[in-house]
Amino acid sequence: MLDHSRRRFIMLLGSAVAAWPLAAGAQQTGRVYRIGILATMPLASAAGLVESFRNSLRERGYVEGQNLIIEFRSPAVSFEQNPEVVAELARGGVDVILALGTPPVVAARRAMPTIPIVMIGVGDPVGSGLVAGLPRPGGIVTGLSNVASDLGGKMVDLLREIVPGVLRVGLTRNFGNTGSAELLRQIEDALRALGLQFDIVDASTAAEFDDAFAYFAANGANGVVLLPDSSLIEHATRIAQLAERTGLPTVFQHRESVVAGGLLSYGPNLNDQARQVAAHVDRILKGAQPADLPVEQPTKFELVINLKTARALGVEVPPTLLALADEVIE
Repeated sequence: MLDHSRRRFIMLLGSAVAAWPLAAGAQQTGRVYRIGILATMPLASAAGLVESFRNSLRERGYVEGQNLIIEFRSPAVSFEQNPEVVAELARGGVDVILALGTPPVVAARRAMPTIPIVMIGVGDPVGSGLVAGLPRPGGIVTGLSNVASDLGGKMVDLLREIVPGVLRVGLTRNFGNTGSAELLRQIEDALRALGLQFDIVDASTAAEFDDAFAYFAANGANGVVLLPDSSLIEHATRIAQLAERTGLPTVFQHRESVVAGGLLSYGPNLNDQARQVAAHVDRILKGAQPADLPVEQPTKFELVINLKTARALGVEVPPTLLALADEVIE
């Protein structure tokens, strides 16, 4: 069981719950705001996002130890198997929830139907039923969406530039993450339009990624597109090792996977989104209703390429693609 004393700094990693009460027990005067962060990945994997969020809040006058407490929670497997993770935040009287991905939003809304939820890393909040619309969410959820009409097609095009003779593509998804449904549809449409074959494998654990890459290699895949999910960040190093072992080029949405050894990514920067979403939290803490705060969409998509990985795979990155890259990892 977790020790809920506010006089201690608690950090439990790799267990059923990761708790991070920051600035607990400090002597304060006036209002102290409590923010809960929900994620499916452990704190070690989410540390960069959380730090970006904390820094942006600090710039807006929220100082841990004076007027702010942040608590981080994540389940070992899923919120369905460990609902107590969310119940703890509900009992703690949080003012707002920052949810990293679709499953945390769903879990928070179910357990705390009156607490404002601010989201990042959600692919299709409207299609997932999380909000009524982007301009006017109409409920307790707002924040940032990763949805873009041509993102899936662009990811397929990038794979074709890296592997010009690609005939068969492997796709991984987390079946429990409904936010990836729209992106999967885009990718499927792009692959069918090009006459390419593809296989879809559900994967979100280390063992499932092992099986997925073994299946793709055995069935003649020429590359793998991995649909965004927090499990990709949690298992980024292992996925990179699997890709190198099987000789399969990989395309992701977020740079964290490429920094860990993936081949390339194209999508919004999660750390930038974590900084940006602090503005939503600030407005809610000052009295704004999430129903009235528009869900924002990415304005910039970054292309990140790992040349070290390309060399290990024997892949030649076209100079034209390198010239377009926002970041090249040597």
